This record gives sequence, structure tokens and C-alpha cells, in this order.
Amino acid sequence: MFGIDTGAWAYVFYTQALYGWPLLWTLAVFAATFIMYKLAGLVLHVKWLKMHFTGVPGPTDRHWFYGHLHLFPKTPGDRIRFILGLGARFRRYFCLWMGPARVTLVVNHPTTVKAVMKTSEPKPTGFSGMYRFGLPWLGPGLLIAEGARWSRSRRLLTPAFHFDILKPYVQVYNEAVQKLIVNLDSVTDTKESFEVFSHVSRLTLDIILRCAFSYETDCQAPGEPHPYLTAVSELADVWWAREKRPLLYYDWIFNMTEMGRKFKQGCDYVHKIAEDVIHKRKSALESSTGCSDRKYLDFLDILLTAKDAHGCSMSLFDIRNEVDTFMFEGHDTTASSISWTLYALAKHPEYQLRAQQEIDDILQDRYSDDITWADLNRLDYLTMCIKESLRNYSPVPFIQREFTHDFEIEGRKFPAGTPVTVHIYGVHHNSDVWENPMEYSPERFSKENVAKMDSYQFVPFSAGPRNCIGQHFALNEEKVVLARLLRRFRFILDPNHKVEKKIAAVLKAENGIRMYCERRDLSK
Repeated sequence: MFGIDTGAWAYVFYTQALYGWPLLWTLAVFAATFIMYKLAGLVLHVKWLKMHFTGVPGPTDRHWFYGHLHLFPKTPGDRIRFILGLGARFRRYFCLWMGPARVTLVVNHPTTVKAVMKTSEPKPTGFSGMYRFGLPWLGPGLLIAEGARWSRSRRLLTPAFHFDILKPYVQVYNEAVQKLIVNLDSVTDTKESFEVFSHVSRLTLDIILRCAFSYETDCQAPGEPHPYLTAVSELADVWWAREKRPLLYYDWIFNMTEMGRKFKQGCDYVHKIAEDVIHKRKSALESSTGCSDRKYLDFLDILLTAKDAHGCSMSLFDIRNEVDTFMFEGHDTTASSISWTLYALAKHPEYQLRAQQEIDDILQDRYSDDITWADLNRLDYLTMCIKESLRNYSPVPFIQREFTHDFEIEGRKFPAGTPVTVHIYGVHHNSDVWENPMEYSPERFSKENVAKMDSYQFVPFSAGPRNCIGQHFALNEEKVVLARLLRRFRFILDPNHKVEKKIAAVLKAENGIRMYCERRDLSK
């Protein structure tokens, strides 16, 4: 009655009965068998994990599917307090189930941290390893690479951070921070508060582009943030968000989500920036004009000319990975550290004043406020303030390693393949290690106190063979930037703005940090 040809339908059913149903039935049985096989493997893996982790300290209320993820609060500030609470309960190590079949061992005491960091064990990049989520962005660069690839990269890149290479960068720091000073002068005239991270991130991007790639941009110009800053911020947020959602561990699911599509777009954009920088420099070097108008070698010069023991150069893919890694690590973590140091000094004006007095003493009777290479070792109190900020506001709150062999933590054996999270934020706030750990106190880092410290209780740049290769570059940059800013301005927190810490790939503030700046009267 609806115009259907019943004869045609009869023929279809006859054909399916003769040929189709057995095929469909076979496929269904095959699919069911495959699913049962995978489920059986999952069940056995969970039993294996329980066998090894039963009795290990950790929260007891584990959900069968979410593990301990359901315990994590929704807001950034509450999440940090929850994580610190775990560290207060379990002060040496504990385990967290991050889903039905994934468990990580967390270490948060110098003794247990040392057991992990003294090795060169790789970062976990397997199915549920947190660094796997960063691979499409950073590739197997120095941050994520393992084994022979990491060793080769480390050897080739080490010359880029020799003191003779770092020395000329001090002038670049001075020139770049002068642009920020001009911008803040304009802000001061408005009598309005400003958001610290956005200004400092532009500055550190400017510095890394100039020091690492001799690449000058207008990224500090007032207005909308540079697209690269936006892209990196979004990529870091997605990296951290994916870590907390077990379903998104599957690439095929993640790639179908809006988050996955944005992540790919962000990766494509930052890769294009890196490739453009590399190709321009490669062309300049081939035409012998690459360094003719510069007074220093940069990171990219060394990457393009480096050769290993066999005389082999780095591939363009390897160079891009290192460029992406250095651009991320070289500006985002440093921006975090500088911003939180300004926040701490604005919150504690007595420390700010003492740092300013030290800077004034060094710069008195000079025609310029530029900080020199020789000045860096004279900024003792400012260095104490920076290190206390690195402790109290650790820019990189966590790192992970994965042991390739069975290992022990305080006499307890764990199997190869176990991901171990080094809870840097936790060890920096461990009350068994630090007196009044929640307080900001630069005196912790006086020479007398540092001499008594365990070498693994303060690890903002990691430690051991896989420590941060650029830590001297970063500390020098922070000293110059903060000295110049504190010489020019007094910083005051905006009392109407609540600062809430937010953990992503680096420690930031959920809604930024807002403060006022006032010009200092240096005539007195």
C-alpha cells in the first residue's frame, strides 16, 4: 500500500538467507570472541595490578571504573588542596588508580624522589602514559625522548647551554624587558590593575624567540595575545585534561571530539611556526649570512650544525621536535615562575622592599639600569626569593618516569612498566621536609640553610641525569627580568581579585593574577 514491491523484498530476504546471514553470523562471532579476549586480558591485567599494589599506601575508596579519579574535586583550587591533602596523609609515597586498569606510584619525599630521579629511566609514552598525550605536539624531543635517542639529543644540545653561549643572552634579556617596562609605564598611567601572566608570557616568548632563534617579532605589542601564546596555552590545557579522562586515552575517540580537533589544529600551527623558523635559518646558513649580523650563537645555530660521534647531523624532524620543546619549556615555565614571584613579592611587601634595596645598591651611580653578567651572582636576596617561589609555586608540579625493570621503593618491590609520578609540588610542601611549608619565606634559601638541604628536597628543574638542561638559562633570565621590574616599579596586589592556583602542564592561576604597579622614586 506504500508502493513497496513485495516481490523485490522477498528476493532480498531470500538472498540474505542464502548468502548474507552466515557471513554476518561469522562476523558477529568473530567480534564477540575478540571482545571477550580483550576483556579477559583486561581482567587478568587488573588482577596482576592488584597483586602488586594491594597494601601500598593510598586512598581506600577506589571506584571500579574511575579508580580514584572520582575523588578529584571539580575546581582548580580544590584539586590542588586535595592533592596536598594526599601528600599530608602519605608523606613518602602512595598509589593512585587512574581508571580501571591504570595505576601510578606517586613519590613525594626526598628519599623516594631520589630513588626515581637518580636514574635515567624514560618518560612513560605507552597507552596511558601522560607524555604520550604530548607526543603529537612535541614529538620525541629532549623532554619525551628515551634511551639512545635521548642520550644522543642530550649530548648534541649540551653545548647550547655552556656559559660562553649564555653570557651574551643577558643583553637580550635587558632589551626585551625594557619593552615590558614601557608597556607597564602605560598601565601605571591608567591607575588600573593589570593581569600579570599575559604580559610576562609575551616577554618570555620574545626572549626565547630571540635567544634561541634570533627571531624578532612584535609579540609584546599591546592588544590581543600572540597566536602562538594562545595555541600553547590551549595545547597544555588539553594535555592535562586528557590525562584525567580515561575514555580519551583512545586516540580514535579523542580525535573525534572537539577537543581533539582543536588539539590537532594547535599542533599544526605551532609546527608551522617552528618549520618556518628552521627553513629560514637553514637557507641563511647555506648562503653564509646566518650569523654575520649577530653577536652570539643561538640554539638553532647549534642544532643545525651539531654532529654526533658518527658525523651525523640531526634530521629536520628531530630539529623541529627540539624547537617545539624549547619554545614550550623555554617560555611557559619561565613565565609561570616570574609571575608567581611577582605575586609573592606583592603579597609580602617587606620582602619586595628588601629585594629592591639589594638591586638599588648594585645599580647605584650607574648611567643604566641594565643588569650585567657580573651582577647575576650579586643578586643574592633576589635569588632567594626566586627559589622560594619555585618551591612554593612549582612551575612544573609533576613529572613522570617509567621503570624498564623491576625496582624497589623503601624495600617494597614494584614491577617493570610501573609509571612513577614525581610529585614535585608535594615534596616542596612536605611538612616532614620543610618547616611551615605553606608559608613564603625566602630565608629558607640562605647559604647557611641551602648547605644543610638534601639535594632531592628542592627539585623545580628535576634532578639527576634527566634534569632540566636549560635551568641556568631560565634562572639568569628570571634574575634580569625581576631585577629590572623591581628597580622600576612597586607591585601591589589587586584586593578585589581572588587568585586561585590551577595545575595544567605548568602551574598557573585560574583567572590570572591582577596587580597594580607604581613607579618608584629613585631620587631619594
